[in-house]
Amino acid sequence: MNGVDGLEMPSRLNHIKNGICTAQLPNPHIADMEEDVLYHFGLGTKTHNLPIMFADVKFVCIGGSPMRMEKFAHFMLEELGHVLPAGQSLVNISAVTDRYAMYKVGPVLSVSHGIGMPSASVMLHELIKLLNHAGCTDVTFFRIGTCGGLGLEPGTVVVSESTVDGLLRPFLDTAVLGKRVSHPAVLDINLARELLTCTDPQDNFAVVLGKTMCTDDFYEGQARLDGAFCDYSKDEKLQFLRDLHQQGIRNIEMESLCFAAMCNRAGIKGAVVCVTLLDRLEGDQVFAARDTLKLWEMRPQKVVARYIQQKLGIRGQQENLVNGEK
Repeated sequence: MNGVDGLEMPSRLNHIKNGICTAQLPNPHIADMEEDVLYHFGLGTKTHNLPIMFADVKFVCIGGSPMRMEKFAHFMLEELGHVLPAGQSLVNISAVTDRYAMYKVGPVLSVSHGIGMPSASVMLHELIKLLNHAGCTDVTFFRIGTCGGLGLEPGTVVVSESTVDGLLRPFLDTAVLGKRVSHPAVLDINLARELLTCTDPQDNFAVVLGKTMCTDDFYEGQARLDGAFCDYSKDEKLQFLRDLHQQGIRNIEMESLCFAAMCNRAGIKGAVVCVTLLDRLEGDQVFAARDTLKLWEMRPQKVVARYIQQKLGIRGQQENLVNGEK
């Protein structure tokens, strides 16, 4: 069981047997519905044959930007050696809406979640329901994205071992029926450790394990000095960030807490893999060139792609081909 500062975290992951991780719906009302409209995806149980479309999904990769997730889908086409039928191309399954983008490459689903936990929460609700309606089993979720690092070289990939909110608590608070409800935000530590092994000797970047702070805001919530408002000093900011670093926090972003809590509630194995765009101990703004940022954004994708290749038995085959072996 994964904990933060000695706190024991209850986890549905402990109830998964034989490595089977099914998208579960702890909502009794869904079964009574004649139709479930997944509004923000432009899909539904009556308008689409979800089992035919999605039953073979085993890996779900989510990220903020629709364009980034489209590029990731094309990247996975190459990495999996997946060949589309003649005359066909990758399409945005959710193109009828302008909220999220969704692409499918064999057993891999690539979905955008927007920025921040409210947007990610809406997407995850409908995504988990979609997988349940499709009858998916043994599904693993990944959030791949960008973040601010703490004491790390920009371009470093951080695999989250745990996640906390802006008050350093490992819980997602939600207002339900006028009351605060807290859900444990738990990531699969074994999955995180497996991802640490998905490196290559030719990589020119480090992959590290660390705690992640997830905030509700990009500016004040992350102790930046460059927002429209700021009521603290530079010294106070630096002291706060140094305190975070002392507690093992290695990066800051805006979705991991929601991702961890919702995966945990559904009994789905989940991992967060993000690349640092700057060291927050050195500044607040991202000054790296656009071409450099694009290269850095590929790094979490490479790590996750290698994991998927390993699970599908593809990575070893490709390495043998590179080495001239049959």
